[in-house]
Amino acid sequence: MKNWRIRLSLFLIYFLFAILLNSVGTVILQVINSYGVSKPGASILEAFKDLTIAAVSFLAAAFLPRVGYRKSMLIALAIMTCACMAMPLLPSFLTTKLFFMCAGLSFALVKVSVYSSIGLLTTDQKEHGQFMNMLEGTFMVGVLSGYWLFSAFIDSADARSQSWLHVYWLLAALSALIFVLLFSAELDESEAKPETPQDAQGFLLMLALFGKPVVYIFLISAFLSVLIEQGVTSWLPTFNNEIMKLPLAMSVQMTSILATSTAIGRLGFGVLMKKISWYALLNTCVIAMGILVILTLPLTRGIVAGSVSDWNNAPPAAYIFPLIGLFMAPIYPVINSLILSALPKHHHSAMTGLIVIFSALGGTTGSLITGFAFAKLSGQTAFYLTLAPLSVILLALFFFRRELDRRHVAQGSDIMRGSTAH
Repeated sequence: MKNWRIRLSLFLIYFLFAILLNSVGTVILQVINSYGVSKPGASILEAFKDLTIAAVSFLAAAFLPRVGYRKSMLIALAIMTCACMAMPLLPSFLTTKLFFMCAGLSFALVKVSVYSSIGLLTTDQKEHGQFMNMLEGTFMVGVLSGYWLFSAFIDSADARSQSWLHVYWLLAALSALIFVLLFSAELDESEAKPETPQDAQGFLLMLALFGKPVVYIFLISAFLSVLIEQGVTSWLPTFNNEIMKLPLAMSVQMTSILATSTAIGRLGFGVLMKKISWYALLNTCVIAMGILVILTLPLTRGIVAGSVSDWNNAPPAAYIFPLIGLFMAPIYPVINSLILSALPKHHHSAMTGLIVIFSALGGTTGSLITGFAFAKLSGQTAFYLTLAPLSVILLALFFFRRELDRRHVAQGSDIMRGSTAH
C-alpha cells in the first residue's frame, strides 16, 4: 500500500492520544480518591488539557506548514514520552495538571498535523470522509482500550492506592515506538505550502475563515458536539461510581461501553454515508441522543449502595445510557470532513487550527458545566443538561447545510463562467 508507514503512524498516533486525552474521566475519579481532590478541583484537569490545546492550536495553524507536519508530530511524541514517565516518578496533583498541559500541547501539534495530512494522502471528498471516519473510529478504539488498560492497574480494595500510575510506563513505551515508526516514514508536504504570501500569514487566514458564514456555523456545531461528548465522557466513570453505585475499577470498565458504541458508530456510519445524506443521518442521531437521555436517566434513581458487585447485577441504565455514543459518534468527524473538503488544501492548517481551538473550548466548557452541576445539583441533572445543546445543534445543522449548498452553487457558477471564457 502506498504511504503505508505514514498512514499507520497517523492511526497509531490517534490511538495513543485517545488513551491519553480521554483518561481525564478516569484520572478525575482517581485523583479524587488518591489525592483527596474535590470534584470542582478535579474538573480543572479538563481545562489544563483543553485550554492548552486551544492556545497552542492558534499558534500551530500559523507555523506548522513551515515547520512541517511530520516534524511537529515527532516533537509531540517526544514530549509525551517524557510526560508519561513523570507521572509515576513524581506522583502529585500538580504533576497530573502539568501532564495534561503537556498532553494538550502535544495534541494541538498532532491534530493540526494529522488533519492537514489527510488532504495530502487522499484524492477526493469521498476518500477524505472515509479516512476521517476511520481515523476517528481508531480514536474511539483507543478510548475503549484506555478504560480497560487503566482499570487493570486500579486497586478497588484501596481507593487511595497509587498503583494506577504504573500504567504510564506502558504508555511511555508506546509513544517511543510510534516515534520510531514515524521517524522512518515519509510525507510529501509540498501541496500544503502556501500559494501566496497572504496564505502564509496563518493568523490572518484563520480570522478570514472565521468571517465566512459556513465556517462560523460549522464552529458552533463542532463546539456543541464536543461539549456534549466531553461532558459525558469525562464524568461517566464518576457517575457510574456515585450514582449507579459500581465499584471503582468496574466504574471505569463500564465506561468502555460508551467508547465501544462510539467506535462502532464512527466506523459503521462511515458506510451508511454512502447511501443516505449526511444531513438526514446527523439529524436522526441528534434526535436519538435526546430520546435516550430522556428515557434512560430516570432508571438511575434509587440504586442502593453495595447492591452491585459485578457485571451480572449492574443496573440496566449502566448498559443503556452509554449507547448514546452510537448516535453521538458521526457528528464531529462528518462535519469536520465536510468543512475541510470544501476548502483548498493550503487552507486546511488554518481551518484545523480553528477546529481544534473550538473543540478544546467545547470540551473544557462541557466538563466544567457537568462537574459543577454534578457537585451542586445531581449526576442526573448534569446529564439532563445535554438536551439544551442538542437542540441548538439541530438548528446549527440546518444553517450549515444551507451554507454548504450555497457554496456549492457558487463554485459551480465559477466553473461554468470559466468554461464559457474558454
